[in-house]
Amino acid sequence: MKRRQFIQTAAAGAAASAVAMPAVAQSNPEVKWRLASSFPKSLDTIYAGAEIMAKMVSELTDGKFQIQVFAAGEIVPALQALDAVSNNTVEMAHTVSYYYVGKDPTFAIAASVPFGLNARMQNAWLFQHGGNELFNEFYKKFSVYGIPCGNTGAQMGGWFRKEIKSVADIQGLKMRIGGIAGSVLQKLGLVPQQLGGGDIYPALEKGTIDGAEWVGPYDDEKLGFAKVAPYYYYPGFWEGGPTVHAFINLEKWNALPKSYQAALTAACTYANTQMAARYDVVNPPALKRLVAAGTQLRPFPQDVMEASLKAANELYAEISAKNPDFKKAIETMAAFRSDQYLWWQIAELTFDVFQVRTRAR
Repeated sequence: MKRRQFIQTAAAGAAASAVAMPAVAQSNPEVKWRLASSFPKSLDTIYAGAEIMAKMVSELTDGKFQIQVFAAGEIVPALQALDAVSNNTVEMAHTVSYYYVGKDPTFAIAASVPFGLNARMQNAWLFQHGGNELFNEFYKKFSVYGIPCGNTGAQMGGWFRKEIKSVADIQGLKMRIGGIAGSVLQKLGLVPQQLGGGDIYPALEKGTIDGAEWVGPYDDEKLGFAKVAPYYYYPGFWEGGPTVHAFINLEKWNALPKSYQAALTAACTYANTQMAARYDVVNPPALKRLVAAGTQLRPFPQDVMEASLKAANELYAEISAKNPDFKKAIETMAAFRSDQYLWWQIAELTFDVFQVRTRAR
């Protein structure tokens, strides 16, 4: 009797396990995605943002959720990454929102706009002040979901084949410049060109363009701009802290288990921090090397800065008058920026100015 009872109990337990096991398996499915990057592998810091994210997603899900990263051009061209996600050619992209201002200028604000936010303010706005929620409502129109997945910090103003001494020197210049910044400088007579990172050097070398901006010393050194344009200007007032996004097909995002959504969000946030930290480490020595090799480092003239600010404010008013999404986003950002700079003037700026003066003695 005891033997029969034992066998019956064991059989019942095995049956219960057989029922339970598929449920566990279903909650942790095998998921394999492809990601299209807008960056070449040679730009190891910005490209690595996607690799860092993908590696962490795999580790957090015990290898069940795999994301394969493809460099710009391997599946789609650099500036078509968003389209590839929208139409489900790939499940994800790692790109910069302002590349897609041709679809809607509101895309620019999620990344960076002239005289916008620095990197810390950008992160504060997106993660803690409703920015991510605001933009994901907007992104629904394009069937994507966005998560910040990198930030370069404040960028440089770019490389020029001739010196910029005043606003007059900008007129007629053909410059590779991303996002809405091109429209701002167009008001000053510049002719903006939209090019992916890998296409900039040959255009600058051949004289197809007269100037180009990319990110900063580390990436610019890798791309070789100093060989074909001697003047290096700062600051990149159009990119005080540009966010790099992970864009996910909205249907694919909604279909993910909640645990996988959490893993992907955590991995993107980690990559966001790592990219900014890495650029702060590698840019200073790269700038030293460039200057030592003969690069002519120059600040933009004051009249260029003031004219650009005026042009930016005019452009924002013009777009806001006919685009309610842009109006809502730019006004929200501007209000947040005003409060932030009140604080920065009291604490951060005074501290930084003291440090600079002390180190200069």
